[in-house]
Amino acid sequence: MVDPTTGGSMDFEVKRDDLRATRTVDHGVPSLDDGQALLRVSRFALTANNVTYAVVGETMSYWSFFPADDGWGRVPVWGYANVESSRAQGLPEGDRVYGYLPMSSHLVVTPTRLTDASFVDATPHRSGLPPAYNQYQRVAGVAGYDPAREQEYAVLRPLFVTSFLIDDWLDDNSMFGARSVVLASASSKTALGLAHLLSGREGVDVVGLTSERNAEFVSSVGYYDNVVTYDKITTLPTDEPSVFVDMAGGGRVLADVHRHLAGSLQRSCLVGITHWEDEQPSGDVPGPPPAFFFAPDQLVKRRADWGADGLDSRIERAWNEFVASVDGWLTIDEHHGFDAIEPTWLEVLEGRAAPNKGHVVALSDA
Repeated sequence: MVDPTTGGSMDFEVKRDDLRATRTVDHGVPSLDDGQALLRVSRFALTANNVTYAVVGETMSYWSFFPADDGWGRVPVWGYANVESSRAQGLPEGDRVYGYLPMSSHLVVTPTRLTDASFVDATPHRSGLPPAYNQYQRVAGVAGYDPAREQEYAVLRPLFVTSFLIDDWLDDNSMFGARSVVLASASSKTALGLAHLLSGREGVDVVGLTSERNAEFVSSVGYYDNVVTYDKITTLPTDEPSVFVDMAGGGRVLADVHRHLAGSLQRSCLVGITHWEDEQPSGDVPGPPPAFFFAPDQLVKRRADWGADGLDSRIERAWNEFVASVDGWLTIDEHHGFDAIEPTWLEVLEGRAAPNKGHVVALSDA
């Protein structure tokens, strides 16, 4: 095994059919062709979002971003990297970038559409994949970039963009006529971001579904109008139209919510799979059929509606309001070195991570 601090390259991989089985592989640092650059991964976050990437990796093509040997996969993460070497005009060595990365020491990219603030990776195998995942920020050119906030940005920003897009999608559809939005896995960071946004809308009752263990925390953040534990789903009011947003992906919770709210449920939206090992319901459930929310679709729509700058400014304004609120409840643990990836991955995979904690893995000091 080669230590990446001495110039080697390592990849952390999981078995696609057994996400607890992992290995670390030395593939060597590849040579670069003209137009390519080599990124050295600095730090990345591990959240339930990454578990979702792995669980639906086949159906949603998440395994395709960073290919591995048959049967194995490199789970995508969000984080920071430095340009270690470059044969790409306009992207010099030493540049720091933020974006979609593998749990690896290095990544080769083919930068195109370079601006002072960003570039797009045009590596051929990524050309048919959702473009939202192929754009990288050059942090030196990003207005408001704060190196002291890198940990919060890595942990929360990708999740918050999803939160923003769900909130916008609901608003774009007049909440589907609902006056109540019920969020399952209310302690998840995507749900917390969405609850924060919804709490600023008039006439919307924001309800959090969570475990008894996390109920006190969920109530304490101040984003929810009502917090209900999973064993009390039948106490949810049925006399007003509602929308169900499921971050958990647990079959029992989904079925219980649908059975109880069937007559008033206007829409059922699947977002994450934090309860990925739960048994799925057999047959159809009452009420509207659950439909998966794919954030890049709403992103593309709003870029067309508002333009890239208009969309970015709206996200940035909402982000600044949200991140100012998290200091009261969020703490971040930073783990160091390649050996820290496996235990951190397993903690997140198995749902053992506390809801008020964020996890960042640092592979280098830079």
